Amino acid sequence: MMRTYIQCLATVSRQGGHRVGEHLEKLIPMVVKFTGVEDDELREYCFQAFEAFIRRCPKEMSPHVATVTKLCLKFMTFDPNYNYDNEEEEEEDSMDIEEGLDEESGDEYSDDDDMSWKVRRSSIKCLEALINTRRDLLLSFYSSICPALLARFKEREENVRADVFAAFSMLLRQTRVGSGHHGLITACSDSGVTREEEPAVAMLKSQVPAIVKALHRQLKEKSIKSRQGCFCLLTELAHTVPGALEQHIPALIPGIVFSLTDKSTSSTMRIDALSFFHVLLLSHPPQAFQPHMQVLLPPVVACVEDTFYKIASEALLVTQQLVRVMRPQGQTATAGEFDPKPFVREVFSVTMKRLKATDIDQEVKERAISCMGHMVCHLGDHLAAELQGVLAIFLERLKNEITRLTAVRTITLIAASPLKINLSSILPEALSVLGSFLRKNQRALKLGTLACLTTLVTHHGASIKPAALEPVLSELPGLVDENDMHVSQVSVTLLTCMAKACPTSLAKICSSVLPGVFRLVHSPLLQGGALAAILDFLQALVLSKTTNLGYSQLLKSLTDPFHNSQSSAESIVIHRQSHHSVARCVAALSSVCPKETPGTVSSLIQEVKNPSSPESARVLALLCLGEVGRSGSLGGSKEVQGVILEAISSTNEEVKTAASCALGSMAVGSLNDYLPFMLKEISSQPRRQYLLLHSLKEVISACPAPSLSPHVDSIWTLLFQNCECQEEGTRNLVAECLGKLTLVNAAQLLPKLKQQLKAGSPLARSTVVTAIKFTIVDHPAPIDSLLKDCIGDFLKTLQDDDINVRRVALVMFNSAAHNKPSLIRGLLASVLPHLYKETQIRKDLIREVEMGPFKHTVDDGLDVRKAAFECMYTLLDSCLEGLDVLHFLDHVEEGLKDHYDIRMLTFLMLARLASLCPAAVLQRLDRLIEPLKATCTTKVKAGSVKQEFEKQEELRRSAMRAVAALLAVPEVERSPTMADFANQIRTNADMASIYQSVQGGEGGGLGPAESMDVS
Repeated sequence: MMRTYIQCLATVSRQGGHRVGEHLEKLIPMVVKFTGVEDDELREYCFQAFEAFIRRCPKEMSPHVATVTKLCLKFMTFDPNYNYDNEEEEEEDSMDIEEGLDEESGDEYSDDDDMSWKVRRSSIKCLEALINTRRDLLLSFYSSICPALLARFKEREENVRADVFAAFSMLLRQTRVGSGHHGLITACSDSGVTREEEPAVAMLKSQVPAIVKALHRQLKEKSIKSRQGCFCLLTELAHTVPGALEQHIPALIPGIVFSLTDKSTSSTMRIDALSFFHVLLLSHPPQAFQPHMQVLLPPVVACVEDTFYKIASEALLVTQQLVRVMRPQGQTATAGEFDPKPFVREVFSVTMKRLKATDIDQEVKERAISCMGHMVCHLGDHLAAELQGVLAIFLERLKNEITRLTAVRTITLIAASPLKINLSSILPEALSVLGSFLRKNQRALKLGTLACLTTLVTHHGASIKPAALEPVLSELPGLVDENDMHVSQVSVTLLTCMAKACPTSLAKICSSVLPGVFRLVHSPLLQGGALAAILDFLQALVLSKTTNLGYSQLLKSLTDPFHNSQSSAESIVIHRQSHHSVARCVAALSSVCPKETPGTVSSLIQEVKNPSSPESARVLALLCLGEVGRSGSLGGSKEVQGVILEAISSTNEEVKTAASCALGSMAVGSLNDYLPFMLKEISSQPRRQYLLLHSLKEVISACPAPSLSPHVDSIWTLLFQNCECQEEGTRNLVAECLGKLTLVNAAQLLPKLKQQLKAGSPLARSTVVTAIKFTIVDHPAPIDSLLKDCIGDFLKTLQDDDINVRRVALVMFNSAAHNKPSLIRGLLASVLPHLYKETQIRKDLIREVEMGPFKHTVDDGLDVRKAAFECMYTLLDSCLEGLDVLHFLDHVEEGLKDHYDIRMLTFLMLARLASLCPAAVLQRLDRLIEPLKATCTTKVKAGSVKQEFEKQEELRRSAMRAVAALLAVPEVERSPTMADFANQIRTNADMASIYQSVQGGEGGGLGPAESMDVS
């Protein structure tokens, strides 16, 4: 009867989940007591109950984790009918004898009455649940659970051993989640070392020899299930700690070879072995495999010839990696290095056989093309006579619609090979086919073709006849278009390569391509990589001197729209961004034509001075002066200084802003000439201060630290004179300048900022805290280690009496959580209470303002609350393991009833939590549904303004997205409240249509992008 009760308890926990949580204090001691009863099935049910409690009520189980872990560790070794010590003594004997013993002992003890394996299995599954739900205890698991699991790799029962492997794989996955989540930081900087993940990886590395020792014997066992478990576990290990198995490769190779050659091995087993081998090759250096090539190659080659397409496909992937191992890129076969020659014939013949076949699976076709491509790229000089035949097949595959994309990528690879493979036999026809691909509507093919053409022109430009490029050139003008910036960027890069390698061909299409390039320059969407590509192209165009378009003609084409924008004949709309793009282009042209620069500068100065010039032309002229001056070619010209100062005093806002940008850019080029002048103006001209601080910010951001160092003290003093300015915009600028200046000499300046925290007024404190936000950059920096030591002092401002200081402290905390979570992860325990405190509505900050006959409510605490909820949203992404999710959900629940902006944020949080922590969300589900239901069913009063209707509609859609995310959580249908609400949505036409549009919108958002790639 007791078994049934315990089984019932586990079932109730699985079904009712969190509701069992409040009764655990009574239940756990009883279940623990029954594990001591000599009844194996009862013990199994006890551990199944523990597993259900751990998965459904992780928080309530926290006090009992130690007890349950201890019981699991005790009973995972519970095998009273078998003596493992004998097996360890026999380990010295040969494999055959040991296998014989294993079989005998297995027969001897595997009688039907022995149920102890069920106890072991259920306790191991319970441990797996614990590892899965409690990432925060990862380090303690490595010291307690990890050695115990390792010791159980010798488990005699096959099913139990599979569960041991599964539990250990879960431990590895949890370690990877931690180390990979902040990988960029942890891999690159000392300051990024996290407090939990990295020590866990270090502990795992120390266990690698023991793991390999325990597994390498099992890789030769007859049991296929065990071998598959071993390969899955080793694959996880290679992913979690790349390179850790390098010393142990000789021990692993016999197991891999055995699984590939053993006659009784199933197809799935072979695929698993090949898949692990592929991961091993990718994650370890080539030198580790070169000595074993003679043993490794024959079984892989045999698999390439296998009749089952999946094995052949996986084997071709491995062969491709082995080719790279034979001769890593850039190496030649010298006396001291590995000589691939003995193996080339064997690999070539089997790959060639697959490459020629046309009646095989598409995946095998593609991988055969790719594998042979790598052979030609890495070992082409060993192929001699066969090479032309291979290239001819590649040309055929290029013409085939099924294999063309793989063939394009393969030709790109071969064209860039350091072996300088002779492609002249296929080039003319290949160029014609590639040109036709540029007309296709398949984006991936278009981008692959452009990359291939760029590589061919760069590396084989000399052997390409101008006539052969005709099919390509005719297609390029249509590709330079703002509707697809990435395709435009790659197209312009190809044009640049042509201007350098075969300029005569380019001359023919300049008239058709350049209008598109100039349209792109004048587009508000141009930035980043596409702009850099256009700058390179214009410079290459001027330097090639083959076109009739010289410096002055290009300059005229770039600047004309700004002079004609006022005329009715021109309908071009000039966007603010295009001023900056054109200024960069003018500066790029000037840098390669230094003789033309003085004339250009004087005409630009005249343009600024001329009061009858259109505003857009004056703005452009100022920005051009700035960009030309950035290279230092203006010197400290007094005339230019005067022109800029005059422009800063202009009544036109656009001209003033452009003059401010220009002054900053010029100062970057001639620091000693402009910086003292700029600092003097900031001190003496309060009216121009804001604009001049913008110029100073540009100088601090763009100048290298060594050139700024002599001026740091004078800039620092000036900034602190203005840190208590009443204008918030000016204070924010001062803060940004202070933060970026601190990066120049962090060791000296960070303590100074810290001092100001104690000395200053609330305004000064808010400026200092905002300055810290600008020292937190999203890439590794020398300041990181210093910042980690003192960021706690700056975060104490979360307790400041001034509400504005608390708000900027939250903004700074949010920046740290987003860009460098490692800085604040260790402080979460002390910071979170203050963060949560700021999410509460404070009645003393709500006031009524009379506006004529109306009374209007103003909530002064709204901005602070909004900043607090934004921090919470960021922490979900960057520091989830440091959060008590149920406590976090309490505050999300409050936010669901708050102001419009905060509700929008909490709906997003709820959707995110539903995917990250479904178990915790299920525990709070009944309380979360009510505010969601209230939002979805609320209607705006009939007489409300249009904005009110729009806001409410957006709220309802956002709430419905959260509902959709909740409905996607497994087992959510067990909640009666949720089932009722889902039914209400289905039966209410209005809500059903919103739900459908939200579902369709999310699906539809992905649809066009996907169809664009494959159409």
